[in-house]
Amino acid sequence: MENEEVEAQLRGWFSGRMPEGWFDGPLEIALDREEITVVGVLRPPASAEGVSEVERVAALEGAVQRFREETRERRIEIASEAEHRFRRKVSWGVSVGGERVMFTTLSVPVMTRLRQSERRVLDTLVAAGVARSRSDALAWCVRLVGRHADTWLADLRDALQHVDRVRAAGPDVTS
Repeated sequence: MENEEVEAQLRGWFSGRMPEGWFDGPLEIALDREEITVVGVLRPPASAEGVSEVERVAALEGAVQRFREETRERRIEIASEAEHRFRRKVSWGVSVGGERVMFTTLSVPVMTRLRQSERRVLDTLVAAGVARSRSDALAWCVRLVGRHADTWLADLRDALQHVDRVRAAGPDVTS
């Protein structure tokens, strides 16, 4: 099953499990080999309208914290069911007032081989205080590339989905 289809299946399953009124609009679902990320849109509280920026930010933070506390037990139940069913960890987050707040995320170690020139880049970031370790420096680099290459990465993902569709439509060679 291609990634787009899996995300649609997950979005449907999670949407069916969400209590009414939790989110305003459809869920955003993202997945990789280890994790399913579920992000719902919260309606901004009325107290965040027509006030100073400082008060607006505080009202949004309060709304996020209230939602997180009030829904914790139910989110844990839904995540447990999903983890058993889909064999991936579940991370939760919300989007409100243009801000995205993640409650839980998985941090997964990855193995890589770097040449000296590449390690020197990481060491420079550590020495400059940009990162605490090579691992943090590498994560910083990945986030930077992701931020500045969104269009290119989206095109690449689209191309990969096209390859999956062509491969699935190919001849049956099992006989």
